[in-house]
Amino acid sequence: MRQIIQMRGQEVRVTGRLLRIGRPEGDGYESLTTPKELIQALKQARAKIDLFTFLELRPETSQKYPYFAEQDNAAVIPVSTFDNWWNKQIKPEARNRARQAEKKGVVIREVPFDENLVKGIWQIYNESRMRQGRLFPHYGEDLKTVYEESATFLDSSVFIGAFLGDRLIGFVKLTLDQTRTRANLMNILSLIEHRDKAPTNALIARAVRACEARGINQLAYQRFVYGNKQTDGIMKFKQVNGFQRVDLPRYYVPLTPFGWLGLRLGLHHRLVEHLPASLAERLRQLRTSWYDRRLQQLKEPA
Repeated sequence: MRQIIQMRGQEVRVTGRLLRIGRPEGDGYESLTTPKELIQALKQARAKIDLFTFLELRPETSQKYPYFAEQDNAAVIPVSTFDNWWNKQIKPEARNRARQAEKKGVVIREVPFDENLVKGIWQIYNESRMRQGRLFPHYGEDLKTVYEESATFLDSSVFIGAFLGDRLIGFVKLTLDQTRTRANLMNILSLIEHRDKAPTNALIARAVRACEARGINQLAYQRFVYGNKQTDGIMKFKQVNGFQRVDLPRYYVPLTPFGWLGLRLGLHHRLVEHLPASLAERLRQLRTSWYDRRLQQLKEPA
């Protein structure tokens, strides 16, 4: 279950069936400037939310508010200049792959948000049912849905495209926070068909240039570590491209008695996060194998 409610000019995303958890729609991309007022409004409105959570972004790496908090994390590149990132912060592998994109004719440039960009994103989304060993949630979406999803935070977003000729083969949605000092890779994706041309590495490089040009000193790419997940391809990609782990406080505020009980019982975490890391990894491998077999069956002629 998912819904969006409006409260004091703030969009709150609500998810969950048993334990209803609310969070700012820009959670992880923008700091919540007045959490006390929003929490009080949610309580007074009797919104159907059991537990409210929000993440405090840098530079506040220590607990700032008097609410229960757990350690969360983000993958962040400290940005000073592009040359410093290129020569000192990344691994040779990242430099080689970014150069490879240029040698194979990939052109990277900032692009306006329009119907041509949305159509290109739609084609990338619908290339494959699976990405990174799991079902891709945007596969099968129509153009209208892709447009609406891509149009969020437009006033504070920059789009960068990777082109082979006239064809979009990869893109970045770079979203800035309220201070315009932090940019977030809200979305970065490329066609699997053109993986050999390393467009994603080239897009990261262009994103760093975009940050330097705008005086942005932090480039974030979601989390560095997800729960108890072991090192995987995405984490390695972040490491070689200069992303560092930054620990941040995530606050949890019960709004109902059930929210308080759910927090005490750890119901705000997914079941897999309660499992030993080795067992969780084995279950992920089994899930990927099951998806592979299922997709192979769907491809076979009846």
